Amino acid sequence: MINSLNQSGMKPSVRPHHSRLLPILLSMMVLCVGVAEAQPGDAERGERIYAARCMLCHGEEGDGMGAAAERLNPPPRDFTMAQYKIRTTTFEEIVPADEDLQRMIHDGMPGSAMPGWGDVLSEQEIQDLIVYLKTLAGLEEEEDGNLIDYGTQVAVSAESIEKGRVIFHDGDRCSECHGQDGKGDAVKKLKDDSGYRTWPRNLTKPWTYRGSNDPRDIFARITTGIAGTQMPSFDDPASAKRLSIEQRWHVANYVNSLAKTDKVVRPENTVIRALRLVDQVPTTPDDPRWQRALPTTFFLVPQLIAEQRFFTPSNDTITVRAVYNEVEIAFHLEWDDRTQSRPGDETAEKIAGPGISEDAVAIQLPIQLPAGPEKPYFLRGDPSHPVNLWSWRGGASDRAPGVSLATARGPTNTTERDPAAAGLKGAGSYRDGTWRVVLRRPLVTTDPGQDLQFVEGEFIPVAFSAWDGSNGEQGSAHTLTTWYWLLLRPPPGNKPWLFATLAFVLVLLVELWWAHRAQTRRYT
Repeated sequence: MINSLNQSGMKPSVRPHHSRLLPILLSMMVLCVGVAEAQPGDAERGERIYAARCMLCHGEEGDGMGAAAERLNPPPRDFTMAQYKIRTTTFEEIVPADEDLQRMIHDGMPGSAMPGWGDVLSEQEIQDLIVYLKTLAGLEEEEDGNLIDYGTQVAVSAESIEKGRVIFHDGDRCSECHGQDGKGDAVKKLKDDSGYRTWPRNLTKPWTYRGSNDPRDIFARITTGIAGTQMPSFDDPASAKRLSIEQRWHVANYVNSLAKTDKVVRPENTVIRALRLVDQVPTTPDDPRWQRALPTTFFLVPQLIAEQRFFTPSNDTITVRAVYNEVEIAFHLEWDDRTQSRPGDETAEKIAGPGISEDAVAIQLPIQLPAGPEKPYFLRGDPSHPVNLWSWRGGASDRAPGVSLATARGPTNTTERDPAAAGLKGAGSYRDGTWRVVLRRPLVTTDPGQDLQFVEGEFIPVAFSAWDGSNGEQGSAHTLTTWYWLLLRPPPGNKPWLFATLAFVLVLLVELWWAHRAQTRRYT
């Protein structure tokens, strides 16, 4: 008889047959997944995906002339010309790598209207779409182009960054378009191969890079250029500005270092905390005391609600600081603008688009603090909840910069007022692609029915608008924010110290009482 019992009288454990099959099944699943991922794309399936997802912007023929094209900045890509912005094939190659197209579709194009489809389309669907996109340019039979030579990557270091800075500015190689500080403050008007106005990239805002601001991606852009635009390849042997691989890595490291990490939009930052000063508030934008106040950065979005609707903005963020003292409050507004727009100025008009107007900025505040959660309509208030509009304009060749004040009860119901009567003052400066403006006013005015009266410790709704005159922005065609909050933080005074002292004394008394009780019990 076979010994089926162990020494304890129990049956020995037997591994179930299905557990033996588990590794085999897993291996088969992995193999099947691998086969699925390896399936080539299908142009017919890709065409159906294109019609459902891409045609509205890129057009039925893929020529970038979709129904939404005229309302997009930058305009949609013309796939029939095989000019792709993100690629890792050499500058003379026409055919991109499939991985480049896959990345553009999956991740989208930051700083444009092109979304990432990675959460909507499967990998197989993206492959199908890639095959179809190639047919629009007649590339379906072509092999992938040769990849660029990255050489040996130069590590980021202070030495490399400095070398990159010298190369960047040498002979205005890059600064001619991207500006002295990399903010894209152009000195000439740029157009792409299709005749559309283009703006140089603001290199200090990495979230707008079409790829990313990783040095490897920057190296690729410098090497290949951006097809269809005036961004050239710096690997072109025919160019006098050609750079070696090592030089391109130095420039990539320098460009990567330009990111303004202190002016990144953080969704959790919804409150502007005004700093209380014991002396006078700053009256000029460059006063060093502004650096003591915490900056808060907000996105600017195009005004799409009221006529005239606006779809093609150029300014995208604004950074705000605020300070106050016993009698006055001041705001410091800072935003990047590639051009100083001065109507009547010959140089400014050469760079600007048609219909140049003044650059401008505005602060919106409710006239009365809301008693509950309801705030005025965010676009210039409403009849029941009017708002104050503090504005500053950049001036023209025949008009000095200045401030204005208005009461608004809706997008088309605005009453101009005398800013001097309310004590509203302002000053502005433009330098190296950035506007800095100060607007200030007494905390309390003589007309509480027309002006907000500022109160310490209260959360005050506040919103902002900006106009880029070189981009044809004027009137209701501008960018703006929604409502955020302003808080005038009162000085801490002696209360925190008093409470801390009382808490310390209380804890000390409890400890003495406990020690006394313990000592008493010991001897009883």
